[in-house]
Amino acid sequence: MPNRTRSPDADRSAQLRRLTWRALLRTVATVVVVGTAYFTLPFTGLDDLSTLVLLLCGSVVVCAVCGWQMWWVLRSPHPVVRAAEGIAATTTVYILGFASLYTVLSQVEPEGFTEVLTRMGALYFSLTVFATVGFGDIAAITDGTRAVVSAQIVGNLIFLALVVRLFVLTAQHRRRQVEEPAAENDP
Repeated sequence: MPNRTRSPDADRSAQLRRLTWRALLRTVATVVVVGTAYFTLPFTGLDDLSTLVLLLCGSVVVCAVCGWQMWWVLRSPHPVVRAAEGIAATTTVYILGFASLYTVLSQVEPEGFTEVLTRMGALYFSLTVFATVGFGDIAAITDGTRAVVSAQIVGNLIFLALVVRLFVLTAQHRRRQVEEPAAENDP
């Protein structure tokens, strides 16, 4: 009977596939949990808060999620997979954060957009602004809502330039840390 031991490369490949599937499942779970919270949590009572306070609170939450995800990248034996997961989680919170803000703004100032935004409408609008698609079917009309959309546009540029780059650099740094001890142990 032939010996069916697996090569180290096959073991690594299988481990990476398992890790990738787990990361994908965690990403889907994050989207489902945050999305469920977005669609079910009550936004009534938030209309008493100023838009600036809501923007600042949302920014703190996005930064906390981003920091938490980077912490995991720095501890992962497979930082590239963890970084991709971190980008997905941070992006989800960022987009849903703006969607939440648009929902509240639409309740407080119904004339602020071309239509009163439902949660799905606000999510759709937030996604079109993030993706710079701008179909034009929903638009900000008042100066206040235009200011918030402008803040998201600037935030998108910062997000893409800074947050994604930070994840890439963090993953590269961690990857070098993981590979250096392995290289030292090779004869």
